[in-house]
Amino acid sequence: MHPLSRQLLPTSQYLIRSLRYGGAALALAVGAYPAAAFAQDETGGDTNLPPASLEKRPNELSQDALPPLDSGDNEQESTTPTTSADGTRNIGFEANELQYNSDDDTITASGNVIMRSDGQSVRADSVRWNRKTGKIFAEGNIRFVDENGNQLFTEKLELTDELRAGAMSNLLLALREGGRLAAREGVRDDDGNITLTSAAYSACAVEKPNGCPKKPSWRITAKRVIYDEEDKRIRFKGAYLELFGARLLPLPGMTVATDNRAVSGLLMPDFGVTASNGVEVSDSYYLRLADNQDLTLKGYVYSEAPPMGSADYRILTDAGAFQITGYLTRSSRIPLDSTSEISKRDWRGYIGGNGRLQLDKNWSLTGSFRLASDRTFLRRYDISRDDRLRSNIDLERIGNDSYFSISGWATQVLLTNQKQGLVPVALPLIDYRRRLRDPILGGKIEIQANSLAITRTAGQDTQRAFTQAKWDMRTVTGMGQEVTLTGLARGDVYHSDHNALTETASYRGTPGWQSRAFALAALDVKWPLIGEFAGGSQVLTPRVQFVASPHVKNLAIPNEDARAIELEDSNLFALNRFPGYDRIEDGSRITYGFDWQFQRPGLEVKTTIGQSYRLTDKENMFPNGTGLAARFSDIVGRTEVRLRDLIKITHRFRFDKDNLAPRRSELDASVGTDKTYAEIGYLHLNRNIQGFEDLQDREELRTAGRIAFANYWSVFGSAVINLTDRRDDPTLASDGFEPLRTRLGFAYSDDCLELGVTWRRDYVRVADARNGNTFQIYFSLRNLGAR
Repeated sequence: MHPLSRQLLPTSQYLIRSLRYGGAALALAVGAYPAAAFAQDETGGDTNLPPASLEKRPNELSQDALPPLDSGDNEQESTTPTTSADGTRNIGFEANELQYNSDDDTITASGNVIMRSDGQSVRADSVRWNRKTGKIFAEGNIRFVDENGNQLFTEKLELTDELRAGAMSNLLLALREGGRLAAREGVRDDDGNITLTSAAYSACAVEKPNGCPKKPSWRITAKRVIYDEEDKRIRFKGAYLELFGARLLPLPGMTVATDNRAVSGLLMPDFGVTASNGVEVSDSYYLRLADNQDLTLKGYVYSEAPPMGSADYRILTDAGAFQITGYLTRSSRIPLDSTSEISKRDWRGYIGGNGRLQLDKNWSLTGSFRLASDRTFLRRYDISRDDRLRSNIDLERIGNDSYFSISGWATQVLLTNQKQGLVPVALPLIDYRRRLRDPILGGKIEIQANSLAITRTAGQDTQRAFTQAKWDMRTVTGMGQEVTLTGLARGDVYHSDHNALTETASYRGTPGWQSRAFALAALDVKWPLIGEFAGGSQVLTPRVQFVASPHVKNLAIPNEDARAIELEDSNLFALNRFPGYDRIEDGSRITYGFDWQFQRPGLEVKTTIGQSYRLTDKENMFPNGTGLAARFSDIVGRTEVRLRDLIKITHRFRFDKDNLAPRRSELDASVGTDKTYAEIGYLHLNRNIQGFEDLQDREELRTAGRIAFANYWSVFGSAVINLTDRRDDPTLASDGFEPLRTRLGFAYSDDCLELGVTWRRDYVRVADARNGNTFQIYFSLRNLGAR
């Protein structure tokens, strides 16, 4: 070679203009793996070569260092357009040295070479461009960043003059959306498809927060990986799932979408053992119907029960969303009230759905429905432990100063012996409220109109309608007292029949048409007092409320929505301490109490306590044991203590007015962090009420806890224990310690993997839903759509 045929150019930046057309796209650079598809494929086998390493490369950029997807390469300094007027591609690059060989028409750049085009960039130790063939060969510490921010690392890379990848070796692809794909070798054909050999994929982080290396907790290894550029999918041949380095499960025909879309295919299976059905294996097939709707089909196989199938359909539209789920099997069942083990074979199942449509900015339609074939189906197959299923529909209009609703609901009872014919169906329930914009006498006016129709197939029917107007005026005096004056007037009309079918006499009312009028006046005064205490600040707020109303006709009115009444801190200062509208608290009373709040760094304490006194000695409607039957009410309150984010304690109480005996004691406490914690809940209702269906006494203990160790492992457990005995409920045969449900398990959870084993024991048998042990094994892999 003549010395003059090779030139050393000390130029730091050059512009190479390719002679070909086309878009610049790294065919292998793909998006995240949002859902895995395991379509059956005959390809299997193993690989003798270990896959390439998934570990972090020294020249790998953090995701925060990458430019936004729509901004191009943040390192590009040249303002020269990447595509010229005639459609040819311009590639800008930088290098410490540049050599041109005229004999073979090649350009060689070396020393921190950087090439850029259309948001893509290539860094390498050296780059050689053959101008005759258009091939570009890069070597040494290569990092290829495509227009989507995905990074390709390799030692040798063959490119076209359009920056399309060709042959590669010892490569790693770090995806911007998460996940890494490594391989020993890679080859790209003329159609843009790429075949990798001895490949491995994982969505796990390969480095700890402190920067130390971390082995992926799971990975997919494959003999070959084929990328289909047109279909935007990666297909694994001879794939296996590895957990913690151990080969666990073959994945025949595994395919993964690369354009951030969900794809149809099989999901990861679930395994379990239950007392009612024996060994359980289930798997799901996800079917992508369109961009806005999908269908998941799931099959269940049991060792001691016939198989079961389920389907879940979802759709999202411009107006709203809707989902429907169904289960179906043909198996034996035992009726809930059966006294024998004799079962009968029948079709059993469940269907449920919910949705919401936003008709315009004010109007919306919301609905849900739930229906089971029998009372024990959901519990036996561990779908739900609800004791009743509620369906409802609601058409609403919400304006700036008004609210209008037409709704209805129905309930199916499950785990009780209550007759379904006695359960009410409410349709329609109409409610309208409006707040007048202009104040009257300095106060705000709100009007309400309401109607309700309740129907039972084997019980009492009730219809009601009422109108109400409420006036509120709030002011603050010069001494800081907050004073609220309230006036309320209401008129009701009721109609009922079949009243004798209601078991509790005080709920029936008088058959036929009934009416009543009601008026109320109230004065409420609060006086916040602020000061320092024990290194912090405190707020003491005494409160006094006076309420007066004339005698109201109550017993002639059916009681459908005001049954479970009990004095609590939440309703102590309510204008009507009956829930709902069917019962009204009349007479005159004074209610008094105080709120106290203390705060200092890391510590907060809140306390509320109060009592009421009835000014008249006339008989009232409150049953004994509710805390409101006598002139002096019981004493109620709530205390909350929070110490940093480690301890939180809430205690709600009601003490007997005569001897301070606890009639209600409810404690909820938690200690610990999100990873390691202990929780306890205790409830004791000692109201000394007998024979009243909505006010039964109970004592219950709930515990739960979790202990985290070794960074990602944890042990957890919970228990629910019925402590009710004959002193609380004479009808019980319990000795005061009856476990209802216990749970224990261990789990592993990191950035890309969740797995665990759970044991649960149910102590209560309900017909064919047997008591006994249940074991469940579960795992979830990030970006593989396993769960």
